[in-house]
Amino acid sequence: MDNLKAYSKYPNSSTINISIVLYKNNADELCFLLKNLIQSELIKTIFLIDNSPTDFLKNLSTDSKIEYIFNNSNIGFGAGHNLAIKKSIYDKVKYHLVMNSDINFEKSILKTMVQKLEKSPDVGMIMPKILNLDGSVQILPKLLPSPFDLLIRVIMPLRHIFNLRNKQYTLSDFLESEINVPIISGCFSFFRVEALKEIGLYDERFFMYIEDFDISRRMHAKYKTIYYPKVSIVHAYERGATKSFRLFKTFIKSAILYFNKYGWFFDKERRLINRAVLNQIK
Repeated sequence: MDNLKAYSKYPNSSTINISIVLYKNNADELCFLLKNLIQSELIKTIFLIDNSPTDFLKNLSTDSKIEYIFNNSNIGFGAGHNLAIKKSIYDKVKYHLVMNSDINFEKSILKTMVQKLEKSPDVGMIMPKILNLDGSVQILPKLLPSPFDLLIRVIMPLRHIFNLRNKQYTLSDFLESEINVPIISGCFSFFRVEALKEIGLYDERFFMYIEDFDISRRMHAKYKTIYYPKVSIVHAYERGATKSFRLFKTFIKSAILYFNKYGWFFDKERRLINRAVLNQIK
């Protein structure tokens, strides 16, 4: 296998663990994804972290690469992934991929992303370009948000009124450019495990939503966090918080936790990081 000599200090060429947190997922969709993943020689273990009320998805763990973990309760997105990341740290696996189940991609992109990380030891986290089912680009890399930036995102009329500000926050004019960006989407986050050991795992106080903002920000403070559009994946983006009042309340709770942690209106680090990113793209 070419370009994989750097992995010789590991027991074999399988250098990636993957974790997928489940909650009442569509079994057919998940089965299709798993059939694709287990074919990759780079993947060591695929952790299915099941937060569902029952273990009806257990039957999908039919391959030796798949490890099924049933929690018997909904412990949250970050807490679920932490169970698997801890195993990656213990087993000294070099890279850990956090991903959603509604993802589809060519397995060759894993090799491309690993090669990028092997050449760039200062990169702690990377994400590809994310496409919608119709081929359009999802606007997921972002600057660090202020409370007003998130308000614009969830109230559609404000998004139109403050269009220029929203475009700057979402970096929507630069989705074909490789950028060291402080916010990487949790739907497909490719981590260097040694970097996670240094900055810490997901903050489990975030039950769901914005935990990816938090871990990206902490990673960005120590390492580069790269949006890498040379490769792409397809994501069936649900935007659940805009369709469900219960999920919207969860989003608001996470947003309050985030700004309590980093600062609401006085966040010097946010200003410095965002200015550096904007200077980079200019």
